[in-house]
Amino acid sequence: MGMGEDLLELVQEADRLGYASVWVAEAYGSDSPTVLAWLAAQTERIGLGAGVMQIPARTPAMTAMTAATLDTLSHGRFLLGLGVSGPQVSEGWHGVRFAQPLGRTREYVDIVRMALARRPVEYDGAHFQLPLPDGPGKSLRLTIHPPRPDLPIYLAAVGPKNLALAGEVADGWLAIFLSPEHSGDQLAAVRDARAAAGRGAGTDPMDGFDVVATVPVVVTDDLEAARAAVAPYTALYIGGMGSREQNFYNRLARSMGFDEAADTIQDLYLAGRPRDAAAAVPMELADATALLGPPERIAERVGRYADAGVTTLSVAPYARTTPDRLATLRLMAEVVPG
Repeated sequence: MGMGEDLLELVQEADRLGYASVWVAEAYGSDSPTVLAWLAAQTERIGLGAGVMQIPARTPAMTAMTAATLDTLSHGRFLLGLGVSGPQVSEGWHGVRFAQPLGRTREYVDIVRMALARRPVEYDGAHFQLPLPDGPGKSLRLTIHPPRPDLPIYLAAVGPKNLALAGEVADGWLAIFLSPEHSGDQLAAVRDARAAAGRGAGTDPMDGFDVVATVPVVVTDDLEAARAAVAPYTALYIGGMGSREQNFYNRLARSMGFDEAADTIQDLYLAGRPRDAAAAVPMELADATALLGPPERIAERVGRYADAGVTTLSVAPYARTTPDRLATLRLMAEVVPG
């Protein structure tokens, strides 16, 4: 969910329809906590997810303070999503080296949980030391009492090591470009890590773990028009969200068998031809990672996500007008089980 003029209208309708949560992103435009606070004041039941709060943008203590504040103001509706972003944003926008992201994320989550539990924050890690050992700082405790000291933490993850970390230390995974037919290895990485960490319940290590998949939805009888609607978004990530040497989404497309398309899209995007890159997104890739077509086709295909292990379907309605976006929300409320 971005910062469109109809954002509030869409979220309030989702709240009325019984949607479980709404997720607000941040990159290098609007920040997610401010938008979530604004939405919290004008909704009643819907969960309010940061998808994500960027790890390089905030200290772990600042993230804990923000999470505790949002959870308090929303009466326990906040969901904390975290992500390291990518090297271009981390180093170019925040001035934070994109080095050892797995280790930094693990320590970051440790400190956030420690602070939210209102324990004195003392941490001696490879990336974070609190208090600093050579100054006047002292171990401090969060002064407010959040409704849930164990509020759920989600990690945005793409590669196998990040997915394993999400399974080990988080309560949920924020997935993007998830294809039900190609997600077996991704979910296996999460499941194996949770099993190794003794998480879950009984014999099911995935019990209590929320798999949130953001899925573009385009309702139309024209499948090519549907492909064209999601193609710029797909091309941006596969072609331009990273360098030629380091682009997690390009690797993801390759893991799904779209090697040739991933090469072409990236070549065109990095050559300054985003429209041509979008035109090069094949129908098979768009259709695998989105819900496209008339209502009956979408209703027929939506069950693939639950069958694959997705527990929360985050609907991204692609339409030109507010009435059409609202209609997409209503359609998905009808066709998604539960």
